[in-house]
Amino acid sequence: MIVIRTATIDDAEQKGRVHYKTWKETYTGLMNSTYLDNMNVEKCINIARKYPENTLVADINNEIVGFACYGQCRDNGMEEYGEIIAVYVLKDYQKQGIGKMLMEACIKKLNCYDKICLWVLNTNHNAISFYKKLGFQFNGDEKHEILVTPIIELRMVNSINNISSL
Repeated sequence: MIVIRTATIDDAEQKGRVHYKTWKETYTGLMNSTYLDNMNVEKCINIARKYPENTLVADINNEIVGFACYGQCRDNGMEEYGEIIAVYVLKDYQKQGIGKMLMEACIKKLNCYDKICLWVLNTNHNAISFYKKLGFQFNGDEKHEILVTPIIELRMVNSINNISSL
C-alpha cells in the first residue's frame, strides 16, 4: 500500500538516497555527466536534513520510494503562485500513479494559491509529458543555468481549479 505523508527529520537518510538515485536515473544522458558524478548520497542526505519542511514522501512498507517538495514560488514577481519544487519517484516505482499521488498531495497543500508553477529541464521529455497530462502548460519563461555545461529549464503553469479536477 502506498502512503503519501509529510516527511520527518527521521526520513532524511531514505529521502536523500531516493534523491540521489532518482537524479542518476533521471538525468543521466540529459545533463553533463561531470555534474552528476560530483553528486553523492551524503550531499543529498544533508540537503534532506537541512530542508525537511514542505516535503511529502511516498512510503511503501516503511520504504520511501519517492518524494515531492512544494511551497510559495521562489521567483520574483511570482509570489501569488504556489510552486512544485521537486517530484521524484524511483524508476522501479514509476508508472504506478505515485507521481500523480505526490502531485495531488502537494496541490492540496498549496490550495491557498490560485495558480501553481514548476520548472522542468527542457530535455526531460518524460517529465514534460507527465506535467502536460496534469494540465500544466509552458508560459514562455526560461531559466538558463550552468551546471558544468549550460542547461535550460522551462516554467510550466496551471490553475489550481484545473489541477484539482484530476
